[in-house]
Amino acid sequence: MKTFIFKIIAKINKAILPSYSKKQLDLSKASKFQLAIIGWRAYVTKNALD
Repeated sequence: MKTFIFKIIAKINKAILPSYSKKQLDLSKASKFQLAIIGWRAYVTKNALD
């Protein structure tokens, strides 16, 4: 059940949130907000794959 919910959240994230890897964002120059989005996407992806 938990994995199913995170898979849905991952699809929503993909549609709404920007992809910084496609924009080749340098992590050392990223703002706190951008780092928070990267962290959130990583957290959701990790839990969706479990």
